[in-house]
Amino acid sequence: MLEDFLYALQGFKRNRTRTFLSLLGVIIGVAAVIVITSMGNSSTKQVKDTFGTSGLDVVSVSKGFMRRNRDSVTLVFDESFREDMFDNLSDIKKIWYKNNLSATLAYKDTSASSTCSAIEYGYLEMYNIELEAGRYFNVTDNEEGMQRIILSHTMAENLFTDASSAVGQHIKVVADSVTFSFEVIGVTKDLSTGMETGTAFIPRGFYAKKIKPNPNADTVLVQVSSAEKSTEMATAITEYCNSITGTESVRVMSMQTMLEQMSSITNTMSILLAAVAAISLLVGGIGIMNIMIVTVTERRQEIGIRKALGANPKDIIQQFLIESASITVIGGIIGVILGIILSLGVEYFRSMSYTVNFNACIIAFVFSVFVGIFFGLNPAIRASKLDPVDALAS
Repeated sequence: MLEDFLYALQGFKRNRTRTFLSLLGVIIGVAAVIVITSMGNSSTKQVKDTFGTSGLDVVSVSKGFMRRNRDSVTLVFDESFREDMFDNLSDIKKIWYKNNLSATLAYKDTSASSTCSAIEYGYLEMYNIELEAGRYFNVTDNEEGMQRIILSHTMAENLFTDASSAVGQHIKVVADSVTFSFEVIGVTKDLSTGMETGTAFIPRGFYAKKIKPNPNADTVLVQVSSAEKSTEMATAITEYCNSITGTESVRVMSMQTMLEQMSSITNTMSILLAAVAAISLLVGGIGIMNIMIVTVTERRQEIGIRKALGANPKDIIQQFLIESASITVIGGIIGVILGIILSLGVEYFRSMSYTVNFNACIIAFVFSVFVGIFFGLNPAIRASKLDPVDALAS
């Protein structure tokens, strides 16, 4: 077998142009599969990086468009609703209530419009939102309804020259034509990931005492026991709320579900495109088959001599299969290397983090070898069936 392989390499060297053209289809096919699947992996990773890992165990519930009928019941996000959810649904770790209000934030001569989020104690920590400066709300801030505010990095930069210098300053917040003075106690890092993209946060206790007494929540945030159960919990919450109202009444969102759906879409697209790219491997295989048929015709005398000296059909088949497989092995190796290099180049110019799909490398390489053996089998069998007398006479 080793001798057949070395002999095949010598044959490739004698027919360099023919060998190169045979390799080209395999190289392009393997490289294309690797580039496409690697780009799909990189796109999926970029989506996950954009959303971040925080909040994957959180399900957001808000009121949606309600199809009213005679028996429908209005859903109210009050304290009894929170208690009922704990009693009727499992795998709930904690439930937070949140309200939103449009307001204008001002410091000296600088002002900016914002949607303030009235949140409960522990909300920011639950989302793993880190602070650039200052501190989080404590229990007293929420229970006593203290006039304290946490700004996002972007909002702090808009109001102050230096975001970190905002801590300790007092700003005006105008909400519903009423002006309040708030002390800035913290500045978050850039909120570019997750479902929480608020620009300012105030204690929900203050909102309940000074803006809207005993408010019902605008949004309910349900923290699940684990991120893996978020999708299942989103379905359970939807069914639970619909059973109360007797109709479709809520909009339920889970970042984990969104990520799973987007990953599924990108993976499906990558597989489809890789399958299209793999067609070039089949085209390359047909080219190899054509070349091997020509090779058998050119080497009829050599085949006749070998059979006259005692070579059996199995030896002849082995010889030509090794030659065809050698082409695809070499083409597969070059294709893998080229595919990784091209993927790196594409990701570099797209400014994306590169993620090589090693499974695709292995599958593409094995498939290329299989193509070489499959399409080389017919010419090899043809060669093994040649009559030594006819072969020598040719």
